[in-house]
Amino acid sequence: MDKRDYYEVLGVERDAEGSAIKSAYRRCAKQHHPDVNPGDHAAEERFKEASEAYEVLSDPEKRALYDRYGHSGPRQAGFEGFSGVEDIFSHFADIFGFGGGGGAARKGADLQVQVKLAFMEAVKGCKKEITVERKVPCDECHGSGAKAGTRPVACTMCGLVPQTVLRTW
Repeated sequence: MDKRDYYEVLGVERDAEGSAIKSAYRRCAKQHHPDVNPGDHAAEERFKEASEAYEVLSDPEKRALYDRYGHSGPRQAGFEGFSGVEDIFSHFADIFGFGGGGGAARKGADLQVQVKLAFMEAVKGCKKEITVERKVPCDECHGSGAKAGTRPVACTMCGLVPQTVLRTW
């Protein structure tokens, strides 16, 4: 199957700026997103096509290669397209502002846990119980840094007020 022209896929002119390309991609991605069109294989294919077009046209090096050599050009920069929808989702943070690229932080988003898995656990899946340390205000100062019944005061040397005091449990 021949691939459509990336500019046509996103509906932008060949001289479109990055912001216009990003805007066109957001519009296409939202319209054809698999969650919006469950079970619609054609919409999923258009979603993948738009994501691939954006991946190339948003990168100046890949775009220059595409403009010069067509679809074979970006392969020179190591881009082979997307293998599936999951592959596309891994590139969403900078576009839609989630996953670590801005937007409202979700509760617990800053927590990290390292878990060791055996190869077969990773392949077949498994359940593991983990323990997560989190910081909470201490009972004495309730996070103010001051003794019970008092208020934090500015340092006489630097003028800074003590930050929240937390304990780990």
